[in-house]
Amino acid sequence: MKQAGWCGMQYLKKIKKAILIESILLASLYSAFMTGILRGSRGYEQPQAIEVGSVGEKEYIKWVDFNVSYEALCEACRWDVETYEEAKKDENIVHVNWIELLAYIGTRHGGEFPSGTVSEIAKTAEKIKNKEVSMGELTRDMDYYSYYLEAYEAVLGGYVGEYEIQKKTEEGKIEWQKCYGLKAFSPIAKGFEYNDYDDFGASRSYGYSRPHLGHDMMGQIGTPIIAVESGYVEAIGWNQYGGWRLGIRSFDGKRYYYYAHLRQNFPYCKDLEEGSVVTAGQVIGYMGHTGYSKTENVNNIKTVHLHWGLQLIFDESQKEGN
Repeated sequence: MKQAGWCGMQYLKKIKKAILIESILLASLYSAFMTGILRGSRGYEQPQAIEVGSVGEKEYIKWVDFNVSYEALCEACRWDVETYEEAKKDENIVHVNWIELLAYIGTRHGGEFPSGTVSEIAKTAEKIKNKEVSMGELTRDMDYYSYYLEAYEAVLGGYVGEYEIQKKTEEGKIEWQKCYGLKAFSPIAKGFEYNDYDDFGASRSYGYSRPHLGHDMMGQIGTPIIAVESGYVEAIGWNQYGGWRLGIRSFDGKRYYYYAHLRQNFPYCKDLEEGSVVTAGQVIGYMGHTGYSKTENVNNIKTVHLHWGLQLIFDESQKEGN
């Protein structure tokens, strides 16, 4: 299994290409992306993608335009991890939350992360760390900060935090050691090669014309597929389009992971069923090319690959895909 280094992880580059928030049919939601901008009360540019839907009296986010750069993710994560350790040793140091930091920068730039934002992240984090200013003070008059914070927490909420790993002591004993950092995994097991390219939104025609709402990772039949994040198995079994597939919901309910086209005859790790709890890094299935058939267990996909998707869910009415 391969845990991603917190600054070298390939799938972080792909998160923004694999996010789907479904409040209506997949195709119509894909076409609903808007590029116009609004202006907040303090002159910060705000994208029209800040849309809010409602169910009865409850309001919820309809769309997230996640444009955080890979470099910004790395820098914010680095500050979070380093200050977590420093704050435990020195009460005069404040632990900097990476998601709050990204939400602040995102609010300032209307959801964009142009050149120079990495330096801006570092300067802001340094001030927060040294108690020169608090995040509350920085964001007090930002009308859209709460939106960006909720949106970015939905995307990244389960990826950094405390976790435990097994390590061998000098005496040869295996003990659990508490750690803090990036605790998400690559969906492809360590030691297994794969190829990919930017295919999100590409045309698909089986059944009906639609955009490709996920990311394909091409490899060999039987390559172990890993749970990116811990959660519950919410969907398992055959799907006409995805073949043998798995749907796993994060514990906070915000992220729904979709792993599709799994191996013919032996798609899943044994004992997995609807409701099973899976742990980040656990083998959950095996790569294949099943799908595009109403008949179960058929290989109708030409290329062996994992289709990996991430859907954000702010309200259960949004969950259309399975």
